Amino acid sequence: MTASKTMQVEDKCTPLFFRKIPVSIERGAGVQVWDEAGNRYIDFTSGWGVTCLGHAHPVISDALLEQSGKIIQNPSSGLTYSPARARLLSLMCEILPVPLTRIFFSNSGAEANDAVIKLARKATGRMDVIAMNQGFHGRTISTASATGQNKHREKFNPLMPNYRFIPYDNLEALSGALDKNVAAVILEPVQGEGGVIIPSEGYLKEMSRLCKANSTLLIIDEIQTGFCRTGPMFAISPLNIEADFMTMAKGIAGGFPFGAFAMSEAVSMLLEPGDHGGTYCGNPLGCAVAYAVIKYLLDHNISANVMKTGDYALDRMHQLMMSYPEKIMEVRGRGLLLAIEFCDVETANHVVGKCLNRRLFVTQTQGTIIRIFPALNIKREEMDEGLTLFEAAVDDAIKRIS
Repeated sequence: MTASKTMQVEDKCTPLFFRKIPVSIERGAGVQVWDEAGNRYIDFTSGWGVTCLGHAHPVISDALLEQSGKIIQNPSSGLTYSPARARLLSLMCEILPVPLTRIFFSNSGAEANDAVIKLARKATGRMDVIAMNQGFHGRTISTASATGQNKHREKFNPLMPNYRFIPYDNLEALSGALDKNVAAVILEPVQGEGGVIIPSEGYLKEMSRLCKANSTLLIIDEIQTGFCRTGPMFAISPLNIEADFMTMAKGIAGGFPFGAFAMSEAVSMLLEPGDHGGTYCGNPLGCAVAYAVIKYLLDHNISANVMKTGDYALDRMHQLMMSYPEKIMEVRGRGLLLAIEFCDVETANHVVGKCLNRRLFVTQTQGTIIRIFPALNIKREEMDEGLTLFEAAVDDAIKRIS
């Protein structure tokens, strides 16, 4: 099938709410992908943060091949035991922050968030959930209702009730909002889709203390930040924060659709059989892939590469900002979750277009912000190549506008 034929079929059959980039990608290897005509691109999106080991990594294909030759879905689904699931559970228990000990596997991050909101209400007997302005937690009706951005909410009324929104990184607002009707607070340790917004030092720890004092459960959404994206295995790992729930997806299985949530023993004791379930949750195939990916992250010290390469990229982005102070407002990031914020939407739009012309994929969010979050095992020379293309795109876009 030619690229034009592929695009004709997709345009005819795909719902109109999905806008396409006019490129048909056929294969990939690491941070590189090729379209159907054989043109090579650099991927600085890692498939919206999921291909943490790059495209077509052999550790994933090997796990898929081996497990699919044994069994893909258990009889009675998750009600029967599975060696693949047990291996993954054991590994997860080694890496999860204290006091998270109980784990359930889902199909996606939105599904994990949907589940923990439901379970937090059941566990506490309370109804209200506090979420953050500019937060993003998914596209189901429940998680869209928990997302603090009007563009994801206002089109879908009536939304689910009992959500309250407060400013992110504002302890005074949180303290004023907590009362005996609040079942849970949900937030990202770094707001990803909201623009790579990093909270002040000490904010998350004090927020945890305030929640505990109010007997309110704390839900940490690590769907984008988890599995070494910001450096440590989880963004909250070094912070000594006691979350009641933590949700995970994206990098957990390197691009295979998979998610999870973990909870404390204390919260688990408040739940009972039948409170949650799912047909594909914890299927052996997904568990085998996730185990292989996480084991690779640990065995190859990917965290160190993320920190070193992320610092290098952030330094180059700062140099770019100094070259164009009238057009670039800020660069920021943690590990390999990076953002560059332009002064206006027009400039950001032009930069994205110029990047695509140079065969570099980047992600635009909130109009003026471009996120850079490549595979976590990216090499220095690959980062250099991508950043050189990005810098040329910025230079070309700004000169065209000026």
